[in-house]
Amino acid sequence: MSGAVTSLWRHPIKSHGREGLDHVTMTPGQTMPGDRVWAVAHEASKADGSEWVSCANFSRGAKAPQLMAIWAKLEDDSVTLRHPDRPDLTFKPDTQQDAFLDWVKPLMPADRAASARIIRVPGRGMTDSPFPSISLCNMASHRAVEQKLGCDLSIARWRGNIWFDGLPLWEEFDWLGRNIRIGEAIFHIRERITRCLATTANPETGKRDADTLGALSSWDHQDFGVYAEVLEGGTIRTGDEVQVL
Repeated sequence: MSGAVTSLWRHPIKSHGREGLDHVTMTPGQTMPGDRVWAVAHEASKADGSEWVSCANFSRGAKAPQLMAIWAKLEDDSVTLRHPDRPDLTFKPDTQQDAFLDWVKPLMPADRAASARIIRVPGRGMTDSPFPSISLCNMASHRAVEQKLGCDLSIARWRGNIWFDGLPLWEEFDWLGRNIRIGEAIFHIRERITRCLATTANPETGKRDADTLGALSSWDHQDFGVYAEVLEGGTIRTGDEVQVL
């Protein structure tokens, strides 16, 4: 039994927007190209860009739901951000941080640590996992959550990199410790993804409007999708087969 890729996504700035792709070329041991290149450290963070640190050091959708309504487009070293309540912003995260910090300030809750600076770790996407990961998500599992809640949900809530369809719900959890082939690339499935409050926010409005965590708990877990590591690189396109090896 196999599935097929339905969509590909990257998130140039951690928790600050997503961008759809039609193809991408993977590199062994690396994140998806252009994914989580930068992260926004808050004023209480000690992150300095010298090494990977956990998501607690960054402004993120779990604490600031309005961030979930940001969409992004990466072009070379510039990022364009779009939000329903803010004017579009095109800037260079490495050299034009002040423009971004002014832009994002109205989206941050007053009772949370303010966004202070943008950091990057050269050669290392700032994934939620302590290893350079690719997140894989199952459309059947997404539809099951929709059915549980009785409403349509955008897949953007889950911030997945690779979405696939044609397999049973929660099939991805049976892949732990196994390898899968997608297009030209081979991945090793390392762990399930435990979800947070970020998924309760609507990616069109930035308002919390769906109890996704409560829905997941009905299956006795709060997991959605799996983290994978790239073993063999190559190009992936929408429509490519997802095959367990």
